[in-house]
Amino acid sequence: MGEKGATPDLDGGDLRIAIVVARFNEDVTRRLLKGAQEALQRHGVAESEVDVFWVPGSLELPVTALALAEKGGHDAIVALGAVIRGETFHFEVVAMQSAQGLMQVQLDTGVPIALGVLTTEDRDQALARSGPKSNKGGEAAEAAIEMANLLREIQG
Repeated sequence: MGEKGATPDLDGGDLRIAIVVARFNEDVTRRLLKGAQEALQRHGVAESEVDVFWVPGSLELPVTALALAEKGGHDAIVALGAVIRGETFHFEVVAMQSAQGLMQVQLDTGVPIALGVLTTEDRDQALARSGPKSNKGGEAAEAAIEMANLLREIQG
């Protein structure tokens, strides 16, 4: 069988991808979405094969990803959000629970979910990680393509 995944397979030509985006901190998440869409297009995923779903915030990402994974029809899901530290413990709760929920969904369903949820100390860090030079949305989209292709190969 040999090594699989040593070189990422980023050919998205026959993939269908869902993107779930949190509206909270929308100025940042729109930038992440743009990065994800550009990466998918660059790797051959047709625009008609990308579905975008907006949710109120990062805590709503897991249940939406679960609904999409259970419905079927997508090879992978990209979850995008921006959690920026404030003055309360809310930051930790949202960051940890959204990531944990997304991990649980992919383990329960077998549908890969790429985590593109920023967890930053301030807005400047969030903007730096969602800009044209470094866009974590684009990186998450590439991870989704790679994992969809790897799981296809493993599952036959």
